[in-house]
Amino acid sequence: MMAGFDDGVELRSRIDAILAIDPAAPAMEFKGRWHTWGELADMAQALRRILDESGVAPGCPVGVLLRNRPTAVGLLLAIIQAGACAVAINPDKLDRTCAELRTLELPFVAGERGDVATIEDCDPGATLIAAEDLGALHVVRRGEQRVIRSHPGVAVKMLTSGTTGPPKRIDLSTVTLSRALLGAKYYEATTRERPELRDGVAVVNSPLVHLGGLFRILQCVADGRRFVLLERFTVESWSEAVRTYRPRTVSLVPTALRMVLESDLDREALSSVKSVVSGTAPLSPDDAEAFTAHFGVPVLVAYAATEFGGGVAGWNLADYRQFASSKRGSVGRAHSDCQLRVVTPEGETLPPGEEGLLEVKAGQLGRESGWIRTTDLARLDEDGFLWILGRSDETIIRGGFKVQPEEVRMAIERHPAVGGAVVIGVPDRRLGAVPVALVELRADAPPVTAEDVLSHIEQQLARYELPVEVRFVESLPRTPVGKPDLQAVRSIFEGQRP
Repeated sequence: MMAGFDDGVELRSRIDAILAIDPAAPAMEFKGRWHTWGELADMAQALRRILDESGVAPGCPVGVLLRNRPTAVGLLLAIIQAGACAVAINPDKLDRTCAELRTLELPFVAGERGDVATIEDCDPGATLIAAEDLGALHVVRRGEQRVIRSHPGVAVKMLTSGTTGPPKRIDLSTVTLSRALLGAKYYEATTRERPELRDGVAVVNSPLVHLGGLFRILQCVADGRRFVLLERFTVESWSEAVRTYRPRTVSLVPTALRMVLESDLDREALSSVKSVVSGTAPLSPDDAEAFTAHFGVPVLVAYAATEFGGGVAGWNLADYRQFASSKRGSVGRAHSDCQLRVVTPEGETLPPGEEGLLEVKAGQLGRESGWIRTTDLARLDEDGFLWILGRSDETIIRGGFKVQPEEVRMAIERHPAVGGAVVIGVPDRRLGAVPVALVELRADAPPVTAEDVLSHIEQQLARYELPVEVRFVESLPRTPVGKPDLQAVRSIFEGQRP
């Protein structure tokens, strides 16, 4: 273990060292413009001056309005380097953002000038810090004096995806991030070496306001790797970045992977790519295999959660070459410093092959963290490969029979006209709950009816698993990370059943 892990200093020192190697060298490209490592360092110095003038202690919470833009990257790094605590704020919906800021009672809120101007009318009582560009910070308004509830050791209060309910914030300590990024390595093989600027350019297309985007940015900076920041994922902008900078590995959430698969891109467009990493949501094995068949690129599925501070399981190329066919649908094996087990609701460990609740011991959380029980239904085989079968809190009990929404969803998505589907349970007076499905058709699909969909899946599923209603929408509601927004789906069906 590297010195500094136990006090969290190592990650800050690493970032400082990377930014100082060659301040004039390019670090981050956004919409055709390269920003330098020196500009990122200037942002850190500017924020430190503002915080020092206010006399704040380490761990002071600083709200940061996170969009996929250079100023947000600079602010995030600056807060971590200053030893403060970055509180992730999603600025997309003003009413919700204002309500959050009033509840959080933060002493400082920082963001791009336009976003800061928007929240001024909310009057959150915080000192508002506006970023004009990297390194160009100024205090827009001094906030009210308030007792600061410090969070020493917490680098980021990170938002969860909010798939099944309002997003929560999970404390990610500097120690956890140091271990995940600089410790026993399962992402890059060379981060234990001395700090240096490396060749190659990564493509960052996940939202910074959630773990995938945050982690990818910190990974690039800690590794001294240049990166392209996409404001949002589109096939056009992503494929242009891949063609231009020719990365060997790219990351695509399942929704984005399917968009690329259904585009008119050919194998040449991804000729530099040797593997695609996919996580954050369940990926259909059919989609993974179709992607590999079309582009000739292996899809390496990963399993992670904000609560774990990163990934705990996944595929690597060696496992893929040996086990891809025989372990179809698996999310891979535990990382070298993580442990997995499947248990009964009472906590009894189950033997290989049996379905139960997944528990995780995440190495980046430290040996003292113990086992964390998830709500994921899972099974492990005798070789340690993990299958995620659904969520225990989404299981539909229909007249005593258990229906797993993920199994129904995957059956529906095998229909050639279906672009995506979400299955949830809704209350039923007689049976307790019944499954219903919201379906998005492919843009070029011929007319399809609910009866067509049901006819397609009735040979794959038991009768009690068939949805009682299939409804079509132009596009499925999704969270910023591309997961189905189950709250929004539920509202569509709300009040429709007796």
